[in-house]
Amino acid sequence: MRVRVFYHDKCFDGACSASLFTRFHRECVASGGPSATYEYHGLVHRAGALFNEADFTGDENAIVDFKYSASPRITWWFDHHQSAFLTPADHANFLACLQDPECAGHKFFDPTYVSCTGYLAHIAATRFGFDTAPLTDLIHWANIVDGAQYESPDSAVEMAAPAMKLTLIIEATQDPEFIPKLIPLLTELSLSEVLEQPFVASLLPPLLEQHQRAIALIRERAEYRDGTIFFDISDHQLEGFNKFIPYYLYPQATYSIGLSKSSFRTKVAVGSNPWTKSRGEDMVNLAQVCERYGGGGHARVGAISFPPDRSDEAREAAQVIVAELRARNPFPGK
Repeated sequence: MRVRVFYHDKCFDGACSASLFTRFHRECVASGGPSATYEYHGLVHRAGALFNEADFTGDENAIVDFKYSASPRITWWFDHHQSAFLTPADHANFLACLQDPECAGHKFFDPTYVSCTGYLAHIAATRFGFDTAPLTDLIHWANIVDGAQYESPDSAVEMAAPAMKLTLIIEATQDPEFIPKLIPLLTELSLSEVLEQPFVASLLPPLLEQHQRAIALIRERAEYRDGTIFFDISDHQLEGFNKFIPYYLYPQATYSIGLSKSSFRTKVAVGSNPWTKSRGEDMVNLAQVCERYGGGGHARVGAISFPPDRSDEAREAAQVIVAELRARNPFPGK
């Protein structure tokens, strides 16, 4: 059996979800049957089509931690993002799937979970009898990283824990073979042991230096007013940066909007401070804000992707969102 696992690329939760799915599938689905081989294919949010139907070539094809595909070739799907459906037709297709016991037993969605890894672990344990006990630490850190459940901005930015160092590497790597090579190890070794692997450890020192440069650049560019931070670093091509840096620099902020550019997109990152003192009912649903421009995410964090050559449109969208969030500041004058 050839199983192709499609996962949210350049994402700690995406990589952990793919690894947990592999171990679950091997132990609970493929066990006792034909030997299974697993292949990994990263998916990224970009303007235009998110999927290439020609890639769904496995005997089974799984998507984890990414939007829904209505393709009949998709065998498994797990997601926890509020913006899980690209179109109303995709949502209707999923609702129809739930009426079919066979389909409903392979495709799962719950936006109340803070990480896809945690959600997948719950489904695998309760529906299929999968033993998640050996993976407690992995699930714990996937929840912390994807749910922004850090104790403080310092703990999120200062990179002390192995999971934070792995997240830095995963988000920054330009090697298409790196994450597929990493994925099987995440459920076989501790995170400290994964970090010690030579192909992983060698990447860390230059990325820590780059991380410090990103902090300095955002400090230089950030504009804080009326509870909202805005920074434009799109003239520096960065494939990724720590999304908690703005709150590390401005802990009093409620929201942050960052405009950045990579090799394949111009990105508007829209987030809220996990440590804000604002009441939940006063907060803006950022997934809905991003959906207006074809993006999405969670209620507290989202993003919009524009083609690299449409930076002006991205900048205009960012400015509109900044103005909207500053006008909604629950603490006027701050």
